[in-house]
Amino acid sequence: MASSIMNMTDITLDQLVAMVNAPFARAVVFGVHIGGHLVVEVILVAVIFFLLIQKSYKPPKRPLTEKEIDELCEEWVPESLHPPLTKEMEYEPPVLESAAGVHTVIDGKEVVNFASANYLGLIGQEKLIESCTAALERYGVGSCGPRGFYGTIDVHLDCEARIANFLGTPDSILYSYGISTIFSAIPAFCKKGDLIIADEGVHWGVQNGLYLSRSTVVYFKHNDMESLQKTLERVTRKNQRAKKLRRYIVVEAVYQNSGEIAPLDEIIRLKEKYRFRVLLDESNSIGVLGHSGRGLSEHYGVPIEKIDIITAAMGHALATDGGFCTGSVRVVDHQRLSSSGYVFSASLPPYLASAAITAIDVLEENSNLLMKLKENLALLWTGLSDIPGLSITSNPLSPIVFLKLKNSTGSFKNDMILLDDIADRVLKEDSVFLATSKKSTLDKCRLPAGIRMFVSAGHSESDLLKACRALKKAAAAVL
Repeated sequence: MASSIMNMTDITLDQLVAMVNAPFARAVVFGVHIGGHLVVEVILVAVIFFLLIQKSYKPPKRPLTEKEIDELCEEWVPESLHPPLTKEMEYEPPVLESAAGVHTVIDGKEVVNFASANYLGLIGQEKLIESCTAALERYGVGSCGPRGFYGTIDVHLDCEARIANFLGTPDSILYSYGISTIFSAIPAFCKKGDLIIADEGVHWGVQNGLYLSRSTVVYFKHNDMESLQKTLERVTRKNQRAKKLRRYIVVEAVYQNSGEIAPLDEIIRLKEKYRFRVLLDESNSIGVLGHSGRGLSEHYGVPIEKIDIITAAMGHALATDGGFCTGSVRVVDHQRLSSSGYVFSASLPPYLASAAITAIDVLEENSNLLMKLKENLALLWTGLSDIPGLSITSNPLSPIVFLKLKNSTGSFKNDMILLDDIADRVLKEDSVFLATSKKSTLDKCRLPAGIRMFVSAGHSESDLLKACRALKKAAAAVL
C-alpha cells in the first residue's frame, strides 16, 4: 500500500478528477484498489504539510533611511477628528455681556431677553446674591469631589430636604448639572431588556438617557393620549414577556420642544391600568404650574406619590444651576449608588445649593410672582394672536410660548432659515432677543421647527408689547 501511494504521481489528471467526482467509487492503481475519497484526503494532507514547513516571509531587518521616513511622513494624511464643517456650523451666536436677566447686553447694546428660562425673574435678585455671597465666604467655590467621597456639605443636605418639603415627597437627591439629572436617572432605573414608552417630542437630555439605558424604547405621538393608550395596549398584548419587565412611561411636564403641557391625570390613569411606572421631567414646570408653583401634580390635583420618579433642572425658575430627583426614599437611595451623574461627578457648588433654597423661600413668600407670570403670558398671547405667517402651538399656561410656521416649507432646514432670519431681524432692528429651536445632529426629535419665547414674571408690559410689535414687523418682512 505504501509503495502504491508513493507512486501516485503517475495518476493522470482525468483519473484524479474522476475520483474526486465519485468519492465512493474505487480506482485501480498499479493493481491496488483505492477509494477516491482516500486520494483526496492524502492530497489535502500533503498540501497542509507543505504549507506548514514553508518559512514565513520576513522583511529584511534594515532600518528605514531618513529619506524614506520623510517620504512616508509626506504621504501620510491623518483622519479628520470631526466631520466637515458646514455653513450652519460656522454660525456665531449672539454673546451675552451681562447676566441673563429680563434685560441683558449683547454687543454693547441692552436688549429685552426672551431667550433665557428665567420664569420668575429671580436672576440678579438681591436675596439670591446675598445668599450666594454668604455661601462663598463660608464654603468657597466647591469641594471638587463626588458626593459619596468628600463632596457632601451640610448645605447639600439642607437643599435636598428643602426641595422634598416644598414638593411634599419623602426625599430628594441633588445633581451638579441640570441636564445630567434626567440622563443619569433614566439609566439608573432602566436597564437592558426593560421597556420604556416615551413621548416622541422629548428633549435631547431625555433622549440621551433613553439611549444610555439600552432599554427597548417605543415612542408614541407627541402629547397624544389616544396614541399612548394604543401603544400600551399593543406592547402588553403582543408581548406577554413585557408583563414581567420593568416598564416605564417617560414624559415632560412642559415640553421644551413645543411648550405643550402633559395631561398628567390621563397619564396616571393609563399607568395604573397597564401597570407601568411614570418618570416625569419637570424642569419647565417647577415654580410655574400650580397655584403655589409646585408643578404638574398640583396643577392637575394629582397626589404626587402617584408619580414614581420626578426630575428637574434648577436653572430655570429657581435661577441657579444643577438639578434634583425626588420621590420615595428607595428611589433616592438607589441613585446614590447607581446613578453616574451623582456617583462620578463633583458635587454641586455650595453657593448654588444655597441659592436654590433661597429661591424656594422667595417663591413661597411672594405668590404674586406666579400671578404676574400668568398676566404676562395672557398679554403676550393677545399681542401675538394675529401675527402674520406664524401661529402659537403651546399651552396658554406654559411659560414657553412656541411659534411655528403656518405653512411649512416641508424641510426642517429651510424652516429654520426663515425663523432664524426673523430672530436676527428682531434682535438687530428692535433689540429683542429670541431663541429658535435649533437642534444638534444628535437630537432625534421629530417636532417642527419654531421660535421659543421664554416668558418671565420680570418682564414689564412695555417689554411684551415691544416684542409683539417687533415680531409682527419681522414676520411680515420675511414671510
